Parts: sequence; structure tokens; C-alpha cells
Amino acid sequence: MLDFNNLKNAFADKSDRDLKRAYILFKTLNYPLLSQTLTFLLKTAIWIKLPVKNIIRSTIYKQFCGGTTIQDSQNVINQLWKAKIGTILDFSIEGKENEKDFERTIEQTLESIQNAKDKESIPFCVFKPTGLAKFSLLEKMSAKKTLNKQEKLDADIFRKRMEKICKSAYQNKVPLFIDAEESWIQNIIDEISENMMEKFNKKEAWIYNTIQLYRKDRIIYLNNLLEKANKKDFILGVKIVRGAYYEKEVKRAQEKNYPCPVHEFKYETDRDYNKALEICIRNINRISICAGTHNEKSSLLLSNLLKEYNIGKNDKRVYFSQLLGMSDHISYNSSINGYNVAKYVPYGPIKELLPYLIRRAKENTSITGQVSRELINIKQEIQRRKKKN
Repeated sequence: MLDFNNLKNAFADKSDRDLKRAYILFKTLNYPLLSQTLTFLLKTAIWIKLPVKNIIRSTIYKQFCGGTTIQDSQNVINQLWKAKIGTILDFSIEGKENEKDFERTIEQTLESIQNAKDKESIPFCVFKPTGLAKFSLLEKMSAKKTLNKQEKLDADIFRKRMEKICKSAYQNKVPLFIDAEESWIQNIIDEISENMMEKFNKKEAWIYNTIQLYRKDRIIYLNNLLEKANKKDFILGVKIVRGAYYEKEVKRAQEKNYPCPVHEFKYETDRDYNKALEICIRNINRISICAGTHNEKSSLLLSNLLKEYNIGKNDKRVYFSQLLGMSDHISYNSSINGYNVAKYVPYGPIKELLPYLIRRAKENTSITGQVSRELINIKQEIQRRKKKN
């Protein structure tokens, strides 16, 4: 049985210094008020151009990011691959709204695909659709509102950008994740993702759409997607996650007075996530799945489902995935036990990755038990090493 308690495996490639840095960081995140205050001071320091980049680089950036460029991330890629953990390169620039930045995102994504070509150590690439078009445009397209002349041109450009990236992934045989976004801009992303899967996933899954299971409608969506894939005869690529924008979803629903699209209770999200795992594994001949989760129970369920359906641990249609700097006890022990594992490795300039890092900090403080579990694991490994010495 898969055991996540072997912390020697989990932190084998971490120095004592790495562990102490991680402990201080997660200890800070464990106090929301302190975390929020430091985040505010950090944003202010960047805004008034104080020289704090080295502090950021040596703390939160080092914990959660690979490097400023693909090349700069190579040491992290190599280190992960020593443990047979793959890298999912993620150019994690967020909140951009101009054509220059959109073109830059395309260039970086295409470069990451070329870099991943024929490399076992980089089994997937990924991009965020909000890196290719204005948020307001995606919102109007998702709501099927009437677009003005310029918006129609921009919408056409957005669709072409999506297809250009997906076509490159298909031609270079690099599986590609299309990240999920907020519910009110997700419809157009789902629509295009489905078209890309229908076009490029005829025999294998090269294009993967992301499903956030904290949404109340996603099990129905997954089943409908499966029915569509069966009917039109293409392979469904699915990355399933619990969800990244919970507080924003709840706040917007309250402000605009519409039914909240996300589950009220965590157990409901857990239930739907595990149900999605079962649907995917039960239909493995039609689906390739990447299970993005920091949840031990869901990871164990996936392991048991593979055994139940006689699917090999290293079947390329099934991957476990976690974020760099988190849940190493799941990632490393899963890999050592022969399962396919990949870590999300964000990269980009420190200043421009700040929105991602702030979101990471907020998510950690809002996920019940997440930071506490990281702290306990790190503390136990530090104590184990002290006893050994």
C-alpha cells in the first residue's frame, strides 16, 4: 500500500538549510494576519522600488518557483528528475492586459513546448488562457454577449492563439494542459479546449482541459464531456483539481446576487473530486488523466483505483501532480513506489511572479490543514536528522 509517512524519502534532496527555510516560511503562512501583513509590505516594497528581490528570491520564490527563465529552472528540473519526478513548466505571469504581454506569453509557451520535446523529465507543458487575451473579453465571450468590431477581431486572435499553441503541442508530441480560470470566463475556455481535443486527440491525449471540482456543475460537465468524446471518437485529456479561486467565486456571487457556483463545504468538493477520479479511471480507454491534488486520501484512492481496474502504476495515461514546494511526502513517495508524478514548476521574473506568489500564500492560509501538515512534516524530518546525527 502507498505510504506517505516516509519523510526520509520526501525530503531526500533537501538540505538542512532548505528545511529550515521552508519551516520558517510555512510557519509564517500558518498565521494569516502575519502573512497578510508581510504580503502587503512586500507589494509596497516592490511598488516603491526598494531592493527586496534578493529577499524574495531566497524565501518564497525559492520554495515555489523554478527560476526566472526555462534555462534558469534547469537545476530544479534535474533535481526533480533524479527522483523520477517530471516537471510541468509554467510561465506564471498573471494579470497582463496588453498585446505585448500576450505575445510574450505565446513565445514562452511555444519555447517551453520545444524545450520539452523528447524529454522524459518534462512530460507536460501548460498555459493560462488569461495570458492570451483581456479578462473582460473572455468574460463577454463566455456570457455570449454582443462584441463590438474591435472585440470581434480580438476574439478571433484569441482563438487563433489557442490553436497555435495546441497545434505546436500536437506536432511536437508534448501533452499540454490548458489551465482553468474563474467560472465567469471558463465557458469560452471549455468550448475552445473541447474543439482542440476533438481536433488533435484522435489517438492520444495531447490537449488536456482542467476541471475544478469545487464547482457544483463539474461532475455533470465531465460526464457530458465523456459522452461527447465517445460520440465524436476522440481521447479526453483531463486535469482535475479542487479549485483555485474559491474566495473570489463566493464574493462575486454575493455581490451580483446569483447562486454561488462553488460548493459551500469542503467535504462536497472532496466528494466530487473523488467521484471524478472514479469516472476517469473507469473510462481509462477514453480518458487520460492528471490528478492534481495535495490530498492524501484522494491520492490513495487513485492508487487503489489503478489496482482495482488492473492499470499499471506507470501507465502514461495516469499522472499524480503537486505544486513545487508542497506535498513532497506525496510526490516523492508516489514516485518511489513506481507511479507517474510531475510537479508544477512556475518560472518567470521575480517581480512579475509576485501575483502568483501572493495567490499561493493566500491559498495556503485558506486551505484547512494544508500549512499545518507541511509544518508537521518538515519539523519531524528536522528532528529525525538531529537524532541521526
